[in-house]
Amino acid sequence: MKKTAFITGASSGIGRATAVALAAAGYQLVITGRRCERLDALAQELALTPTHVLTFDVRERAAVDAAVAGLPADFQQIDVLINNAGNAHGLGPIDSGDPADWDAMLDGNVKGLLYVSRAVLPLMGEGGFIVNIGSIAGHEAYANGNVYCASKAAVAMLTRGMRLDLLPRGIRVAEVNPGLVETEFSQVRFKGDEARAAGVYQGLQALRAEDVAELIQFMVTRPPHVQIAEVLILPSAQAAATTVRRT
Repeated sequence: MKKTAFITGASSGIGRATAVALAAAGYQLVITGRRCERLDALAQELALTPTHVLTFDVRERAAVDAAVAGLPADFQQIDVLINNAGNAHGLGPIDSGDPADWDAMLDGNVKGLLYVSRAVLPLMGEGGFIVNIGSIAGHEAYANGNVYCASKAAVAMLTRGMRLDLLPRGIRVAEVNPGLVETEFSQVRFKGDEARAAGVYQGLQALRAEDVAELIQFMVTRPPHVQIAEVLILPSAQAAATTVRRT
């Protein structure tokens, strides 16, 4: 029987690319997100891979619990959990930030990770692997990134705590911290301002979602005695959160 990977935020970006990479590695998939039509299109693209689609918002605990509880029997043993769903909303000083943006980031990036992990863990046995998608922002604050940085710092500490708590169960827990990755991330952060979003990546070659997905695939396919616990992955043109070389 194929191993099963459960991936949140699989409708675009790193989550989508990770689904493709893990399908290529022989996993069957549970792909989740809020945009059903995109998930269905991905499932059709991966027609040779057994795939189950779940549509929910990770911020809604009851919806998470109901979706996981309703998994078909063939998908009820989860071997790999990719906690990818998350968001950045707005970029501004703390004294003028929008509390709605704060709620969206903390609820999605922190509480959503907790809700999904808690729901999935009863379905995960010894040898399971959890990968939390963090960010360089969780390890290095930058101006106007206050709450987003704080949410990703929480992911970093939760990952370490989960690794301790789940050690007795033989479950590995790791964190992947990308730098600049050209996805829909900046379009969401800047609320659809495509010109401003494009400017983030102008003059440099950012990472592609596939670059991060290939790393995740490598991590979860290591032998059982190997745990790559934490990785910072940057484009060659980036040295720190806000230090980049543009040409």
